[in-house]
Amino acid sequence: MTAFDPLVPNLRRRGVLLGAAALAAALPAVAKAQARIAPPNIVKQGTLVMSINPTLPPLQFVNDRGELQGMRVELGNMLAKELGLMPEYVRIEFAAMVPGLNAKRWDMINTGIFFTEERAKLMYMLPYEQAAISFLTAKGNPLNIGKWEDLAGRAVGVELGGIEERRTREVDEMLRKAGLRGIEIRTFNNFAEAFQALRARQVDAATSIDATAMYWQGRGDFTRAVAGLFPQTATFAFANKVLANEAVGAMNRIKQAGAYDELFDRYGVLKMPEPQFALSGPGPG
Repeated sequence: MTAFDPLVPNLRRRGVLLGAAALAAALPAVAKAQARIAPPNIVKQGTLVMSINPTLPPLQFVNDRGELQGMRVELGNMLAKELGLMPEYVRIEFAAMVPGLNAKRWDMINTGIFFTEERAKLMYMLPYEQAAISFLTAKGNPLNIGKWEDLAGRAVGVELGGIEERRTREVDEMLRKAGLRGIEIRTFNNFAEAFQALRARQVDAATSIDATAMYWQGRGDFTRAVAGLFPQTATFAFANKVLANEAVGAMNRIKQAGAYDELFDRYGVLKMPEPQFALSGPGPG
């Protein structure tokens, strides 16, 4: 087995991955730092609990040893350390993340949730990454899909509930307005299932973010046929304003230390152009 196979069965289990105990050895400095925040502003004493859907290599995935890896995982670990907390991750499908955040099952969403005006009224959103949408096809692009218009009449797989589904539906509307056939949109619980459907030729294409599409193409699994659509901003999301403001300060310290730039350059991910991090949107009323 390769270092990462997103289609292995255990990836579909819900649960906590690499919680505080497992990460203690990997991040010994965290336990020694003084916590900057405590309950009731966080769910669990001494811990930053984050939800994640680890099906998007190289940003967030699980290796063959069951360990979380990827740029967003590393950044989440940096944030927890800067706050003097132990990182703990809860793996769950995207559609359940916002309800779980509001129910205080976790402190923050760390899965690259994209900023929208509607979401910014429900959560405190901290932008940290720029991303765009791609469409993957079977290896070699046998259907010769080269632009979004070529998706007319095609079956496209996408994870349920995320901005990728929303953008796929926007492309469907664009096609219909142009007098072309729409997309047959097939939603899946997570990206791993959507990619599996593409591998099995059950769909003609799958929607992804650019960095993940580049990863799959570089690995030789699929072809990134259409890229760079709908540039947008990925964020951390919080329900607690005190924690959100502490996270802003922590991210700025991480940036000032050079760790943010080093991490993003290493993964080839687009950084935020602003000199400092700040919350975006009004947050909950």
